[in-house]
Amino acid sequence: MHKPVIVLVNPQLGQNIGKAARAMLNFGLTEMRLVAPRDGWPNPEAGPAASGADIVLEKAEVFETTADALADCNLVFASTVRRRDLVMPVVGPAEMAREIHASDGRTAILFGPERSGLETEDVGLADKIVTVPINPEFGSLNLAQAVILLAYEWSKSEALAQPTDKQAEPPAPKAELDALVGHLNEALDEKGYFFPEERTEATKQTLRSILTKPAWSSREMKAIHGVIRALAQPKRER
Repeated sequence: MHKPVIVLVNPQLGQNIGKAARAMLNFGLTEMRLVAPRDGWPNPEAGPAASGADIVLEKAEVFETTADALADCNLVFASTVRRRDLVMPVVGPAEMAREIHASDGRTAILFGPERSGLETEDVGLADKIVTVPINPEFGSLNLAQAVILLAYEWSKSEALAQPTDKQAEPPAPKAELDALVGHLNEALDEKGYFFPEERTEATKQTLRSILTKPAWSSREMKAIHGVIRALAQPKRER
């Protein structure tokens, strides 16, 4: 119930509907409603632009009027950067997200046509206006950009994955660290690295400290062992 419905009012291009669907699914939103799309629905140009967000397009519902699309919603935000004569609350994306998460009913975010944005009559059906802080000298967001900004703000309270983050590996046991330190010390000793002799222990402690700080995983330690072995061996003939 805390997932807002994305309502596109009079969208003009199938590509933009597809891009909006792609923006939605990136942040876990799947319910799209279309109000009188200019070129009808379904639109063959939407699928390729969605880049795999087919579930959003397949579930998309079409309504004749904005009022019909919002009939089951308890809290509605109208996305616009234009000044309005309407006397109604104006909030930023963060406040919008908090109110959506706190709501017990169905919520929706309205977006207008690409060329002109929402009409005053459509904005009047909302409970609040949501406005993204933007350059006052160039307030020109396309439809997908507007959707992705507000969808992202909503998603910040959700437990979404970060696909670019590699799952952290656990640090290797101390025994593996001791073996690595011993291997390095042995290889360096053979090369006469520890000089003068009275500084040997201090140098070894420094090296151990350096190797301890990164909290190497077992896999990473195996790689370092391989590096030490390669450096200790004669150069291979190619």
